[in-house]
Amino acid sequence: MVVTLIIVCEIGFWVLLAAGLAFRYLLRMPRTGMALLLCEPLLEVVLLVVTALDLKNGADPSWKHGLAALYIGYTVGHGHRTVKWLDGHAAHRLGGAAKPPGPPRYGMARARHEGKVWLGTLTAAVVATVLLQLAIWYVDDPSRTGSLESWRYAAWRAAGIHGLVALTYTIWPKKAPAGAEEDGRVTSGKDRVRS
Repeated sequence: MVVTLIIVCEIGFWVLLAAGLAFRYLLRMPRTGMALLLCEPLLEVVLLVVTALDLKNGADPSWKHGLAALYIGYTVGHGHRTVKWLDGHAAHRLGGAAKPPGPPRYGMARARHEGKVWLGTLTAAVVATVLLQLAIWYVDDPSRTGSLESWRYAAWRAAGIHGLVALTYTIWPKKAPAGAEEDGRVTSGKDRVRS
């Protein structure tokens, strides 16, 4: 049941996102669209409550509960950035706004960007760890919580690997080609960006 709910929450995330953007930009109902977008965190609350009830009703802690914690952590760490990115593109495509700038492509500007994205992964690991630790304390039986502990390590392995990748952008920053600024915009020559 928990796995099914994770799938339903993921589908619900994208359905609410599409509906919210459609109301904001296609139907010109920005308040309704914003209300739909603000409903997205409720999906994670439902998943959290159902997972807790599943454990309360005597279910053995398993990979399903660990996956639910990681899913909630990921949504907390990266959900806002995803919604903001898609909202910017919907505003451009459907609402006539200027095209949102992409991430920087070169140098320290790219390193800062990658560091910010990594902070989302770090937040996800912290949230997942807190949820998993609460579940471990709730079950209060070390012989049954090994699966939850392994998910906690998985969250920190992912954050560590992502941190190392982000760090490479600082240690070995990609140099901008001649005629381009650090943020990736071309400033001269035949490759000049057309407006």
